[in-house]
Amino acid sequence: MKLLLMDKDTTSIVSMAYSQSEILQKEVFLFERIDVASNQEHMKHLKCIVFVRPSSENIAYLAKELQEPKYGVYYLYFSNILSKADLKKLAESDVMESVREVQEFYADYVPLSPFLYSLNIKGATEGLQWRSYNLLRSAQGITSLLLSLKRNPFIRFQANSDLSRRLADKVREILSKESALFEFRNETDSATILLILDRREDAVTPLLLQWTYQAMVHELLTITNNRVSLANVPGVSDELKEVVLSAENDEFYAQAQYNNFGETGQKIKNLMEEFQKKAKSTQRVESISDMKTFVEAYPQFKKMSGTVAKHVTVVGELSSKVGKHQLMEVSVAEQEITCRNDHAQHLNSVKQLIANSSIRDEDALRLVMLYALKYEKHSNNALVNLMEALKKRGIEEQRSKLVYNLLEFGGQHARQCDLFGTQVDVTDVNNVKNIVTRKLKGLKGVDNVFTQHNPLLKDTLEDLIKGRLRDTLFPYLGSSTMRK
Repeated sequence: MKLLLMDKDTTSIVSMAYSQSEILQKEVFLFERIDVASNQEHMKHLKCIVFVRPSSENIAYLAKELQEPKYGVYYLYFSNILSKADLKKLAESDVMESVREVQEFYADYVPLSPFLYSLNIKGATEGLQWRSYNLLRSAQGITSLLLSLKRNPFIRFQANSDLSRRLADKVREILSKESALFEFRNETDSATILLILDRREDAVTPLLLQWTYQAMVHELLTITNNRVSLANVPGVSDELKEVVLSAENDEFYAQAQYNNFGETGQKIKNLMEEFQKKAKSTQRVESISDMKTFVEAYPQFKKMSGTVAKHVTVVGELSSKVGKHQLMEVSVAEQEITCRNDHAQHLNSVKQLIANSSIRDEDALRLVMLYALKYEKHSNNALVNLMEALKKRGIEEQRSKLVYNLLEFGGQHARQCDLFGTQVDVTDVNNVKNIVTRKLKGLKGVDNVFTQHNPLLKDTLEDLIKGRLRDTLFPYLGSSTMRK
């Protein structure tokens, strides 16, 4: 029988990778937090598996635990690189010789999906400078990921970004110091590139309303560690006040998460119809054989019932918000501002939407932000008038000042690329190509007015894959001969 001892961070990490029932199958019957005082009596019959970050606080907690061990034996696993000094401290504290194993198990990040991780850092920077702890934590998260994927990368960073440069330096510092860990025999022939980008380069993408299922849920309801709170939905049942959206154990979500809103609605309708058919068939329980079939199918039936209820509630709430706050009208204006050049028309549509009492304050504010970024240098820039309109609408000055903060953060002076495709640089083939592509798109019209915009990241990655990403804009860290 086993007990799992974790800290605040590793509790999130483990909960994203395993459900509690999966952990129970491994005979883990108790869960404790190392940073929370426990009144647990001594239980020498339990094996204690420790999985914590190798932070100074955790080492101190562990040393104290090992001096007066409550459990029979201890297996220590650290989510990142453990220093020799900390290892020595733990060895000296293990007076009862109850530690059986010490390992580094590289998982120092929250795995949100097979392609995405987070460190759940709120406010990584102060002004436009790193907070020192967050710089270190970000570098540790990246190096842990590299170790778990067995990759020793070339590092490229954004030339005009001091934040990117400092993070690149910090990662390289760890790679150099722990070089023995990064000698992988089976690394593939194709070199790995770690590309460090700064959000200042594209402040537009996060401002736009999204129309694919996962992105909409995060935009309008907020996803935190794959959990969504529906507590504010009128008449929602207790079991649906918080729901889990994870492609790992929700087949419908795995198929629908990147679909647009219309397709998701259709899929839910099909799921409902399938469920109703199954529900009708379960109503006919007439013989022993029917009962047996029903009992065998019941767990699957119950799971399907939960899936239907969850997604119908989520999509219903999204639909309600879209209608109530006229988000389709807002989205069309956002896309037009971002993808086309028509100052007079865009100014007019932003003014009309600010005056519309159905739209939310945050949407009015985002429209003004998009206008400010797009027409920052325009000769007829009317930002002052729009700020006045926000004031009339009743938005506090403290909040409306965010527009100027955003210009400071992601305005033209902070960018090295042509974000809106308006500056022609005939020496740069990619620049000319991108502008021509945009113009042709404008002439042909678009299939979907809500998804005209492509994030800058898409162009950056395509250039990287095709070997066209300019070294002057995204230099390699270290000597240029390395990458040859």
